[in-house]
Amino acid sequence: MSIENKFKGIIVPAVTPLKEDWAIDEAAVERIFNNFYAHNASPFILGTTGEAPSLSFQQKKDYVMAAVKFKKPGSVLYAGVSSNVIGESVDFANYCADKGVDAVAATLPSYYVLTESQMKQYFEDLANAISVPLIIYNIPATTHMSIPLSVIDELSHHPNIVATKDSERSDERLQQSLQLWKNRSDFGHFLGWAARSADALLGGSDGLIPSTGNVFPGIYQKMQEAVEAENKDLAYEMQQHSDTGGNLYQSGRTLGESLWALKVLMQQRGLCEAVVMPPLQPQSDEQATQLIQHLQQINFN
Repeated sequence: MSIENKFKGIIVPAVTPLKEDWAIDEAAVERIFNNFYAHNASPFILGTTGEAPSLSFQQKKDYVMAAVKFKKPGSVLYAGVSSNVIGESVDFANYCADKGVDAVAATLPSYYVLTESQMKQYFEDLANAISVPLIIYNIPATTHMSIPLSVIDELSHHPNIVATKDSERSDERLQQSLQLWKNRSDFGHFLGWAARSADALLGGSDGLIPSTGNVFPGIYQKMQEAVEAENKDLAYEMQQHSDTGGNLYQSGRTLGESLWALKVLMQQRGLCEAVVMPPLQPQSDEQATQLIQHLQQINFN
């Protein structure tokens, strides 16, 4: 893990807690953030887990304001600024910077298939136009494009591009990424593929961005501590817990369905309500009951 890099450690992609009228639930933001901070994790709002593509600009601004309000002094706050309109991403990134967000993350626009040169130019234009450090977010599951590592490596030398978050499920890509960037103090690598969390940390990644941390942030705190203590057995024991926790709400569900299930688990923990933003919809009461029963059978925090 890079020692000099400000952007490192466990970063949890926070859900967006909503009230029944789809307003941001400020009290829930405070509870969720306090749960992160209690386990030495940083919040990342308005990403995929945060249903960002479904939120209005006003909802996003309201979440930023609540996040800054409950930000722990000395901590790092991340926000997603992805949009198919680059001007909207620029405006929102600068809004985040003005309010106290420390770094922003952006995916590729997700409508047109882009060439490598277009991908590179997009992130350069975005990084040049914003007043806050930029993280390149690679998630083919939603953008339907994979950003080549060679493109990210070229972009890694831009003075305002500080890291990449990679959610692509590829062991080969993970190992190549670590070889490229594990010794860089000016550019970080974060893995968003929870199933390889221990491998990433043991291999030199700067940190993790696991959605399962919304319910079980302690797993990743213990995993990171185990890696720092060179205790591989404990690190992989925590990986097994991560797999169990992730399967609880993800197995057999689409991405959108899993976000509702994740909120059901968080509601059971007293963190937020199980309200999702359309077009996502809640599943049945029976499925919610089964989720809660399975949660109660898990004996880790």
